[in-house]
Amino acid sequence: MRRFFFSFVTLLALCTPVFADCQGKNLIAAMPAAAQSALRTRADAQPYAVGNFWRASKGAEVIHLIGTYHFNDPRHSATMTRLAPILAQSRTLLVEAGPAEEESLKQRIADDPSLIITTKGPTLPELMTPEDWTRLTAAVSARGVPAIMVAKFRPWYVSMLLSMPVCGMAEQASPNGLDNQLIQGARARGLTVKALEPYDTVFDIFGQMTEAQQIDMLTAALGMEDASADLAATLGDSYFAEEGRLIWEFNRHQSLSLPGYTPERVDAEFAMLEKSMMIDRNRAWIPVIEAAAKDGPVLAGFGALHLSGEDGVLRLLEKDGYSLTRLPFQ
Repeated sequence: MRRFFFSFVTLLALCTPVFADCQGKNLIAAMPAAAQSALRTRADAQPYAVGNFWRASKGAEVIHLIGTYHFNDPRHSATMTRLAPILAQSRTLLVEAGPAEEESLKQRIADDPSLIITTKGPTLPELMTPEDWTRLTAAVSARGVPAIMVAKFRPWYVSMLLSMPVCGMAEQASPNGLDNQLIQGARARGLTVKALEPYDTVFDIFGQMTEAQQIDMLTAALGMEDASADLAATLGDSYFAEEGRLIWEFNRHQSLSLPGYTPERVDAEFAMLEKSMMIDRNRAWIPVIEAAAKDGPVLAGFGALHLSGEDGVLRLLEKDGYSLTRLPFQ
């Protein structure tokens, strides 16, 4: 299950961010031309594989959909300029989590620290091999987090920390990804900001994982520590090239290089990941999006990987009778 959980970490924010201070290389661009072509062929086989910005319309209902990148990047400035007139004409902004949900999440953790901290049972040094624990202490220390604190964190939570490259940690002291910039823009215009899902969705997802699966997730993220800057550059470049589905296929390709991973095993694990992280959430979002559209024009912003696929948000809207048009992103 190791690659499955590494993929989860990289997908979560679209998921590993790119940072101005990180000087990684694009791993897809470094692949042989034939391998790159094979990746794109697989990606293009899925509906709406390319494109970050779309308009869905049905009668008088108009929904603009922007696939987002959740972390800081100077290239968001051009996107916000492009979206400014859309915000101006929208009645509602839909995001994965708005300010109210973020506050509810903070309060929930304050009320119940056991959501992210192990309050009884073995801690990470006891659950991991000595070698992995030593590597983890070095990784978190490089991010300014004391190992004694990390020892009691739940494995999935530490995996989230490791998904951010050391070279970009300083920039995330005040996160200002595209989602946050959209929220700021909407509030400045007095628009209603609504969440697509309950604030505690993340806990439901991780709550379905066993402790062993979470440790696999953590050790997988740790195993990619040396390549974190390269992964950040790769995923960031793919996002701004509007090749969201390519990121998915790149992770699949990486999985096939692991010892013992057959195509059948990779397919099974990626199907599990897609269902929990994307399909189930996409289906739950559609009624929320369509209900908001009945009250006027809507701009919906969410992680770009939710756009594509047979059960992506775009195909689901298409099945409900909406006409889809790709729009210029920047």
